[in-house]
Amino acid sequence: MSAAVPASIAPLREFVVDFGRLLDGRPDERAILAEGGGLLRRLVARDDWLPEAFAQPDPARYQQFLLHADSTERFSVVSFVWGPGQATPVHDHTVWGLIGMLRGAEESQPYAQDAQGRWRPHGPARLLRPGEVEAVSPAIGDVHRVRNALPDGVSISIHVYGADIGRVQRHVFTEEGATKPFVSGYANPVSPT
Repeated sequence: MSAAVPASIAPLREFVVDFGRLLDGRPDERAILAEGGGLLRRLVARDDWLPEAFAQPDPARYQQFLLHADSTERFSVVSFVWGPGQATPVHDHTVWGLIGMLRGAEESQPYAQDAQGRWRPHGPARLLRPGEVEAVSPAIGDVHRVRNALPDGVSISIHVYGADIGRVQRHVFTEEGATKPFVSGYANPVSPT
């Protein structure tokens, strides 16, 4: 690491470099999710590197802060900051993704369409605790609803996606089956890296 890199973000910088090297080998999606999941697990195993500016909740809605966007758009790293009671609508990603829990707890409920085209919970919800990682992708299932599992605290998860996720057109789904396109954007104008 360069002496100019603040010690507080050194683990993030190391993760970005290692993830870029992983992708340089042009692995298939299964290898990205497995090996990349290991790299993300190592990053979220410690909680001393996320700058406070990228860990601030908003009282109205969850925040999505860009931490890094690969210059060739192969991947992005994002912190999701959840205030008490905050949740996403049912949504997809359209690209592979890894979610690592840094602080607090997060519940992810998978959804699938029934025979009438309505979106329904599919299988049990997954509770992520600090240090745990889960994967999503169109190939293995990427439609879910996520919520802060803490009724009175802030939770923070670190997400890695196979694109600059804040610029990707995705979809929100109603349980009745309606689809609405959206592009999430980011809460911050610049990233720490």
